[in-house]
Amino acid sequence: ANLCCESTGRHAAEAGFDVTYLSDAIGSESVPSYEAAVRVNFPLIGNAVMKVDEFLTALQNPAGDVEVQVGDTVHGSDHMEIGTVEQVVGPSPETEGYLLVPRGIIVDRDIFIPLAAVVKRAGTDVFINVPKLVVGKMPWDEPTGRVEQREKYGKPMRDVGQLYGSHSASAQTQSAVGGGVQAQPQ
Repeated sequence: ANLCCESTGRHAAEAGFDVTYLSDAIGSESVPSYEAAVRVNFPLIGNAVMKVDEFLTALQNPAGDVEVQVGDTVHGSDHMEIGTVEQVVGPSPETEGYLLVPRGIIVDRDIFIPLAAVVKRAGTDVFINVPKLVVGKMPWDEPTGRVEQREKYGKPMRDVGQLYGSHSASAQTQSAVGGGVQAQPQ
C-alpha cells in the first residue's frame, strides 16, 4: 500500500490518469503504514478509495455516466461518509450542476457539491474526488456560478503560447556541467 501502490498511483496521476485505489485488495508491512496510505495519502493522490465490490458495481455504469439520486450516500475520496444527497440539481445558464448535502456532524453548513466532483457511483454510494476532512474547507457554501467556474479554468488551450510539463528522467541523459547536473535531451 505505502510503497508500490502509492508510487504507481502517483505516477499515473502525474501522467493524467484518474486513479482509484482498492483498499481491500492491497496490503502493507504494518497496520499503521496501511492506514496512513489508505486514509491520508491515497485520497490526496487519487480520485477515490473504494472496496473491490464497490468498484465492480461502479464499473456497471458507463464512463462519465454517473447518475446521482436523492438519498444516495456521499463519500469522500478517502471513503469516509460525508452525508446523504437531499437534492440533485442539473446545470443552468447561471450555475454548474450540484448535489445538495445538508449540514451534519462534521460539516456545519449545507454543502453544494459540484457534479464535476463526482467520480463514481456504486449502488447508492457516491464518491467525490475530495477527502471528507477537506470538504468543509471547499468553497461550496452555494452553487458554483458558471462565470466563476470558467475563470478558474484559465485560458483555452488554443490561446496558450507554450505549455509546460515535466519529463521523465529516464527520457533524458545527465551530464556534469560546472559541478552541477544538467539534463540533456536525447
